[in-house]
Amino acid sequence: MTNTETYAVPAGFGSPELIGLLNREMRKRWSAVADRIEQMAGYALLAPGKMLRPMLLLTSAEATGGDSAQLLPAALAVEYLHVATLVHDDIIDDDELRRGRPTVHAHYGVPDALVAGDFLILNMTSALLECTAVQPAAVLEAARVLSTAGSDVCRGQVREAGMAGDLNCAVGDYQEMVALKTGALFRGACRAGAILGGATAEHADAVTRYAEHLGVGFQIFDDLLPYLADSPTTGKPGTSDVANMRPTFPVLVGYQAAGDGDRRRFAEALSGRLPVADSHRLMRELLITTGALDLSRARAAEEIARARESIADLPGTAAVEQMLAIADLSIARNR
Repeated sequence: MTNTETYAVPAGFGSPELIGLLNREMRKRWSAVADRIEQMAGYALLAPGKMLRPMLLLTSAEATGGDSAQLLPAALAVEYLHVATLVHDDIIDDDELRRGRPTVHAHYGVPDALVAGDFLILNMTSALLECTAVQPAAVLEAARVLSTAGSDVCRGQVREAGMAGDLNCAVGDYQEMVALKTGALFRGACRAGAILGGATAEHADAVTRYAEHLGVGFQIFDDLLPYLADSPTTGKPGTSDVANMRPTFPVLVGYQAAGDGDRRRFAEALSGRLPVADSHRLMRELLITTGALDLSRARAAEEIARARESIADLPGTAAVEQMLAIADLSIARNR
């Protein structure tokens, strides 16, 4: 990464003004680096991303009646935590592509990538402590919320690893895993934003419910993306799930809907015995023929509808509209 590299955020999620604000602050902090560890962290942070969780933190503060003007460091803090989990996740999955370019471990090696992820997690706390205009008790509670979210991501990762290759895994168990691995950071971002913005307990609970449903709907749709087109544009390998024998939501739904013959084909696609590209093609064919893609789309839409309902009565009208738009876009995207 050079000091002139720019940070481009895909269009769609968030207002241009808010994205621009987050964009400028991230570049200011991470474009000019002092040493190798900062270079690696900057490489991870300045790759094109949605900045979705930072936006959720800021809009949750506004939607619950608070002022987000002093919360920019906290918004970046949740992105540090999120990107750290991606760095470590890519090592676990042995993925070499993230956000359209080589992963941190592919670029710098596994040992340095592990340290870079740890470094980002520790910087989360430092960034939160920059919110000096906020009551210390609120900063402390936000730190607890985000730390708990990070712990839940770890729990979800371990659960996911235990599900590898298990087509008999209950859909409910999978959703519980998703609520931890993916939903936790959505929940942490929204709840921390509300707390830092001085929200009432009722309003903080409302954005928390929104985040829980948003996280599940977002992940179910994310599970669909590798199978919605012949050439997925997710910014990471479309074959990663089958390569890691991961029974995602549509796979489990399709397996349950399949007859004995197709169930054997599902098992073959997720066995690790076929070339990865062949496994992916077979899995996509099965998900189409069993109707699993349509069923999963419908399930994701149900979760997003519940997310929308959760924040209907919050006072910050403009921010609520932004959060509603984020919910809608989470199941109408190509990455």
